[in-house]
Amino acid sequence: MMSIRSAEPADVPAMLAIYDRYVRETAVSFEYVTPSEQEFRSRLQEHIAFYPWLVWEEDGQVLGYAYAGRPFERAAYAWNAEISCYLDERIHGKGVGRALYAELEAILLRQGIRRVYAVITSANQNSLAFHRALGYRDFAVFHNAGFKLGAWYDTIWLEKELCPAGRPNDFPAPWK
Repeated sequence: MMSIRSAEPADVPAMLAIYDRYVRETAVSFEYVTPSEQEFRSRLQEHIAFYPWLVWEEDGQVLGYAYAGRPFERAAYAWNAEISCYLDERIHGKGVGRALYAELEAILLRQGIRRVYAVITSANQNSLAFHRALGYRDFAVFHNAGFKLGAWYDTIWLEKELCPAGRPNDFPAPWK
């Protein structure tokens, strides 16, 4: 059985195991050291206070996750979110990322978020192609922004409009 559901603190070890490979073996994440379980748990709690964090579960096992967060600090940016997705390599190319993003974007839209950003390293060409296929468009490149595993990588910012800017009635609301 496959499902998308809200992430819970009990999911942290499984999500951290997925993320660990990206940190240790790739330049997909610019972190050098995998966060501790406590640090990752704190990140989860910080995000879900306002933004969605979802997991993909198959037969009781978490095999992927996607979440949103605040891309900028100032109040005027409240109608924006940054999103990320990490999948176990066994489920790449099976539509899981697309399903997680569809659910995540629907939640963000209900919250009142109007624009979403994805920040991707040039090391992750598959993610760039994935986001572009979902309607994200490139709008900024920070050349040689990160050094990892003996090489320099660009950081590419992509954006997607969930709804037209217009004048909002209220600030976005927490997702729960």
